[in-house]
Amino acid sequence: MTKRVLGIDPGLLHTGWAIVEASGQSRKYVASGVILPKPKWEMAERLAFIFREVTKLCEVFGPDECSIEIIFVNKNPKTTLILGQARASAIVAVANQDIPVFEYEPNLIKKALTGAGHADKSAVDKMVKILLPAARPKSPDEADAIAIALAHTNMMRI
Repeated sequence: MTKRVLGIDPGLLHTGWAIVEASGQSRKYVASGVILPKPKWEMAERLAFIFREVTKLCEVFGPDECSIEIIFVNKNPKTTLILGQARASAIVAVANQDIPVFEYEPNLIKKALTGAGHADKSAVDKMVKILLPAARPKSPDEADAIAIALAHTNMMRI
């Protein structure tokens, strides 16, 4: 059975997204990109834009499941709160389409891809290239979204 997974790397200025298909041991890259609200927009406008764009992604690609990264408290609590709002906007957009949402801590995503929870970014990127050679991310946010979707497909098998 083939499952289509939407991976989301949430952010108020850059929300990365990726679609990956999984069937047994096979993985296939479908699409990816970045949602880019305008920095000059008010907070509500940016959140609404993220919500609408994620809704469109669900309508266009019809994912069976969604995986999204859990946010940890940053040095600046205000940044954490703002990031949490962007994350919530994406989650509600997906949940509104009755698509199950799976949330993963960054270390679990790294472990699912590399076998090490404290792997560095280059090790994660290397595994994504090995497992999905068709994926050619143009930004770190897009690359992270691909990794999040791919990690979920690995964890689906467990």
